[in-house]
Amino acid sequence: MNNNLRLVLDTNVFLVSILPHHKYWWVFEGIINQRYTLLVSNEILTEYLEKCIQKYGSDLSNERLEFLFEFSNVELIMPYYNWNLITSDPDDNKFVDCAVSGQADFIVTHDKHFRVLENIPFPKVNTIRLEVLKGMLQLT
Repeated sequence: MNNNLRLVLDTNVFLVSILPHHKYWWVFEGIINQRYTLLVSNEILTEYLEKCIQKYGSDLSNERLEFLFEFSNVELIMPYYNWNLITSDPDDNKFVDCAVSGQADFIVTHDKHFRVLENIPFPKVNTIRLEVLKGMLQLT
């Protein structure tokens, strides 16, 4: 059941969602149950893997990332342009570039650096917090 939402997950959101006992497991479960389409780029995948290994070790990290590509609702996006919209933390621009290229509905994040996007009219990149996304997906 894919409700056609196209999302980019900030690394911190991805990290808290990959453990079954964590309160944000519903995010990863949403990929498994095809509740939305996850957009990733090679740069994002590299960061996911790097940070996951630091936090959880290589076995779980490799398993989760390999697992992603078993689903038709995970799309590898090749950004065609670097927008450089976030100047306070330029490393976050990879999520913006993926969102624009993949026509994402939202970047799911709690990172304050993304707030600058609210004031940029073009390209319009919307962000959403986990709690709001949960409501949109009608999860309890």
